[in-house]
Amino acid sequence: MAKPLSGLVCLVTGATRGIGKGIALQLGEAGATVYVTGRTLRKTEKSLGSLEETVEEINGRGGRGVAVQVDHTKDNEIERLFEKIKTEQNGQLDLLVNNAYSGVNSLIDVATKPFWEQPISIWDDINIVGLRNHYICSVHAARMMVPRKSGLIVIVSSGGGLVYTFNAAYGIGKEACDRMAADLGHELKKHGVACVSLWPGYVQTETLMSLYSSADTSDIPEGYDQIREGFLNGESTEFSGKCIVKIMCDKANLMKKSGRILPTGDLADEYSLVDIDGRKPACMRSLKFLATHFLRISRSKADWIPGFLKIPSWLVYMMGYKF
Repeated sequence: MAKPLSGLVCLVTGATRGIGKGIALQLGEAGATVYVTGRTLRKTEKSLGSLEETVEEINGRGGRGVAVQVDHTKDNEIERLFEKIKTEQNGQLDLLVNNAYSGVNSLIDVATKPFWEQPISIWDDINIVGLRNHYICSVHAARMMVPRKSGLIVIVSSGGGLVYTFNAAYGIGKEACDRMAADLGHELKKHGVACVSLWPGYVQTETLMSLYSSADTSDIPEGYDQIREGFLNGESTEFSGKCIVKIMCDKANLMKKSGRILPTGDLADEYSLVDIDGRKPACMRSLKFLATHFLRISRSKADWIPGFLKIPSWLVYMMGYKF
């Protein structure tokens, strides 16, 4: 039986580990050819993952993985990446997932410090790869998708663009990602190409789980207890990929989603999705989630709140209202 994404060509940036790797694995499992990028080609003692490992797992799940070593701070390397795909796939690119991000360790290093006490370099650490690079990749992808009048660009963002999270540079970058999805989607829509901003919930990435799962909590910044609990009960790195596969298959509604923010918890409800461990990830708009993570109600008490009770999307928007 044919797999749902058989014959499609996808690109996932920043896929040696974490959400990027998880997305790439799900796309491969659905039968796609998946180009994956990152700076680490082969496994080393210090690395948490490598492109070769990701490709091996993609192939093992029935897809076809192609590793391309790319430093996403360098425009010429990004351009060569898209030229490679264009040449090898006769101009076909069906999906770009802008996931590459280089700011996690820098965020941990400056946690609890106000922006004026952080090094100026924190801006570049977070937003050169995590914002500027997304725009450049989207430009190159659009040049391949527009002539074919089809395609999807996904920008991995977060709720940090709505309310203060981690630090100022992070929030500014994430809100810019959401705006990018809206504006690119506006220009692409008449060409049959969609662009969305994807908001994963708390995701159990290798880096964050090594920090938060330790019994020794002395390294965790003060005031991060709530965030720690969120990650310990969060989504797998593959759940975002399950969501993207469903979006790609839902051709009748794809363009209706263009330009919008799509939280993975909402997509879980829309498509009746469960995570790889069988759990259903929490919807950020559910009263149960809000009670646990923002009102500090114990999980045992919050479990009594029906999962279908949610605040409307317009109210979520109002949380970030700036007028």
